[in-house]
Amino acid sequence: MTITDHLIAPGATRGETGLALGAAFLGAAAAFALAVHAGYTALTIAVITFVAFDMFGGAVVNATTSAKHHFHRDSRTARHRLGFVAIHVQPFLLAWVTPGFTWATAAAIYATALCCALLITSSPPNLRRPSAFAVTTFALVCVTALLTVPQALAWFAPVLLIKLLLAHLLPVDPHPLPGSPAPAAA
Repeated sequence: MTITDHLIAPGATRGETGLALGAAFLGAAAAFALAVHAGYTALTIAVITFVAFDMFGGAVVNATTSAKHHFHRDSRTARHRLGFVAIHVQPFLLAWVTPGFTWATAAAIYATALCCALLITSSPPNLRRPSAFAVTTFALVCVTALLTVPQALAWFAPVLLIKLLLAHLLPVDPHPLPGSPAPAAA
């Protein structure tokens, strides 16, 4: 296996890899600039930059056909996908190093992502995609309108929710529109 197989997905195309790495580096650069502008310490800037690299890159990686085939293969269950959501403890990492990003806010973001993931994975397969968009839309309202985060981290919760709920939890569309190319084989 190559490093791309681990970072993106087994069999990732050059295009998928390029998009994912481009998003990861651009997101990390933007987060770095925001963190520097906010006057954070070197440790806080480094953690925010690392988290941004993972969030922005992961949102694209999880949306690739290669990753969808990998994470939604026959041997993977909803429990595996929920476990993937559960291991995303970055809100707590940010609370640990970032002034103004409270532990309560971290817990609320984490719980929102996990509860939404449970709702999505328990939806009937034919309603999973619209359910994912419904709960993600309402979750975005909650995390942006009801929680207070430092301005330099206003991007974090929305990107986390997109990465986990829309990109990761949804499989390749089994019913593409007529005339669309068929999904690539796993």
